[in-house]
Amino acid sequence: MSDGRLPVRRRWLRWTIGVIVTFLVLAIGWVTIRGIGAVNDLQQVATSSSTLKEAIGQGDLDKAASLSKRIAHHAGSAHDLTSDPIWTAFGYIPWIGPNFTAVSDVAEIADDIAADALIPVLEVAGELDLASLGFSGGVVDLAPFTLIEPPLAEASTTLSGAEDRALEIDADATLPPLAEAVREMQSTVTQAATVVGSLHGAAALLPTMLGAEGPRNYVIAMQNNAELRSSGGIIGAIALIHAENGRISLVQQASTLDFPALETALPLSDSTIALFEDRPGRYLQNITNIPDFSEAGPAIASRWQLRYGTPIDGVIAVDAVMTKHLLAATGPLPFGPFTVDKNNVVPLLLSEIYAAVPDPAAQDQIFAQAAGAMFGAALSGTDPQNLVAALATSADEDRIRIWSAHEDEQQMLASTSLGGALPADDTETHVGVLFNDTTGGKMDYYAGATITTAVGTCDGEPTTQVRVTWTNDAPADAATSLPPYVTADGMYGVPAGSTRTLVTVYGPEGATPSHIDRDGTEESVQTALLGERSAVQHEVLLAPGESSTITVEYQGTGAGERLTVVDHTPMTSTPDISREQLRCAS
Repeated sequence: MSDGRLPVRRRWLRWTIGVIVTFLVLAIGWVTIRGIGAVNDLQQVATSSSTLKEAIGQGDLDKAASLSKRIAHHAGSAHDLTSDPIWTAFGYIPWIGPNFTAVSDVAEIADDIAADALIPVLEVAGELDLASLGFSGGVVDLAPFTLIEPPLAEASTTLSGAEDRALEIDADATLPPLAEAVREMQSTVTQAATVVGSLHGAAALLPTMLGAEGPRNYVIAMQNNAELRSSGGIIGAIALIHAENGRISLVQQASTLDFPALETALPLSDSTIALFEDRPGRYLQNITNIPDFSEAGPAIASRWQLRYGTPIDGVIAVDAVMTKHLLAATGPLPFGPFTVDKNNVVPLLLSEIYAAVPDPAAQDQIFAQAAGAMFGAALSGTDPQNLVAALATSADEDRIRIWSAHEDEQQMLASTSLGGALPADDTETHVGVLFNDTTGGKMDYYAGATITTAVGTCDGEPTTQVRVTWTNDAPADAATSLPPYVTADGMYGVPAGSTRTLVTVYGPEGATPSHIDRDGTEESVQTALLGERSAVQHEVLLAPGESSTITVEYQGTGAGERLTVVDHTPMTSTPDISREQLRCAS
């Protein structure tokens, strides 16, 4: 007979299930409560960070210091709430686990940035005069840069590590609201790492580069984006500046007409010759065809030294669009018959001037006057914080490239975006698109581009697809409505109003093209190796209003990586860049 009790095994099973359910309920309650607290802390971090940015921009360091302590408190709290064993265990649960892991990763990154980057930098910033940033009467006080370099170095290291960890978070594996927050955090951390890295580079390099240990001479090459080259545009004007003990002066200006073609080309890399023959080594205007500024910079310095004999310590290349950012800092400026501001300077310099001043020699004089006026305004009377902001924006858009003849400085520059070197694949995988005009005119003011990437699998292999649509947006009557100097008037075999462009696409390091087409049709292409990157180049001829689409699929090492970044030639109008679902062209 039964005594009414369940068998031992069943009682044990019920008891075990009860314990598990109780534990799960408690655990869910635990992570829910802690999750609510962590999310609230991270929201406070985001809100305070936005206010902190405004305080720093206004030079209010007392407020910035208070906000930084608040950010550190909430970031540390969020980290504590999301780093216990129960929260970590929930990260292993299928489907919902990535959400827990993402929150704890974000909290840990925020905590590290606040404690090891934000607070130390703000503490030393209190020693600086943010109202002047060392600028006075065209002279830069170099002493403060030595003071801030060590904490900036530590902050840069912290932010670089934080960026790597942030980019490893798979936002696509989380729920939509969290995914959006993760992507915003990734973008913010990347921007902070770039800015602080640039500031550290500036603090480490500026004293010697501005003549603290002896006078320096630099060539400034101004690129015209209306006639595109890999790093921005054709060199339209060139100048020499002198730096000594922080004082910067404009010494000499020259025109490209002062640099006739060389009979014997300067030495060039095999990749440059494969893509552009020896033209960059013979014509000053074509040196910026070279994709890597660590090769282009020395070539520009050599041309100046051959022409004028002045030893050159470095080369700085800037493009015409940078003038828009500079004028936002200086305010309107007069030069020649014109007065320009941030809204009209780019259309004037890249388009309207050719109709207003048909003579190329007169154009060169006006370009020289514009460069002199902006240089003078930047070094005297401009609010230093606005000037630094203008330079930072230009650098972020890759509109400034610097090469140094001094090896230690060049090594540091090469590790930053300012060095203009081809990117290295690490946490992120890079692909790129270069545009080089062969029309011979100034038609690229009317050029437009869209670039899409897609990653996945084609034919069973990890694949990265890059698709570029290149458009000639010139008016239909461009042949007659635009000046001959702009259209080139058929001088180089291109019908007036049409554009002829070399479009170069390079893929991830180690990957090779598995499919190449233009408008769905395969055609012969030029190929080259840019370091470990395979590059393919099409020559595209377009009448006004026409477009052409190039598709390249890469397979092999580095292909198919989710975190793929697009680099491209800086243009007048920034290309529309997007990510699409992979549709295998092959």
